[in-house]
Amino acid sequence: MTVAIRVIPCLDVTDGRVVKGVNFTDLRDAGDPVELAGVYGAAGADELTFLDISASSRGRATTREMVTRCASTVFIPLTVGGGVRGADDVDALLRCGADKVSINTGAIARPEVIDEITGRFGDQVLVLSLDARREAGMPSGYGVTTHGGRRSAGLDAIEWAREAVARGCGEVLLNSMDADGTRDGFDAEMTSAVREAVDVPLIASGGAGRAVDFVEAVRAGADAVLAASVFHYGVLTIEQVKQELDRAGFPVRL
Repeated sequence: MTVAIRVIPCLDVTDGRVVKGVNFTDLRDAGDPVELAGVYGAAGADELTFLDISASSRGRATTREMVTRCASTVFIPLTVGGGVRGADDVDALLRCGADKVSINTGAIARPEVIDEITGRFGDQVLVLSLDARREAGMPSGYGVTTHGGRRSAGLDAIEWAREAVARGCGEVLLNSMDADGTRDGFDAEMTSAVREAVDVPLIASGGAGRAVDFVEAVRAGADAVLAASVFHYGVLTIEQVKQELDRAGFPVRL
């Protein structure tokens, strides 16, 4: 049976509000996360991703309370990320209602944490959030970044994706830092490169502007497509994206 392509809105949250900018700068308010979660759940989203992009120690309790409220609002899978450093963080977020947890900086700092988390909870729980951009000197031409794409982690993005999956990550969320917020289209070339490197589900993120952009991302190898600003600000609806994918011959849940 063919698996349907998933369409996933993303809630980038800081200080209790959903925000969005371009290349993670010039952030502007996009609304209340719990309200938006409810809207997207009713609009036909297949999943929802909640990323605490500030992830400060002061804000973690607030974030977890908000995750609990979001989880009680929607009846679709919820992935939560931001500030995850170990298995206990994953345990806390799962208890708040998350179905999956994404990890980024914590895994870069200590790759063994992937083994620890998946050994305890299973690989279906952990998503590698891979913030990548073109970087000279890297074997693949793509480097891993941190701090919203502003700092190089000194890792080749393709090699890191392979290692993280080998250690147990059950899914990869590929965030193109070059394309983020530009609405110029997903980075199809980068998506194809990661697709060739890993055999787990791949989510393409960064650059959506038109419905056809989602089709191109799937053609490049994505199993799911994620976007934020085009949904938050009414440029596109989830239904429009799914209709475009359906017309292109890709299975979706209409």
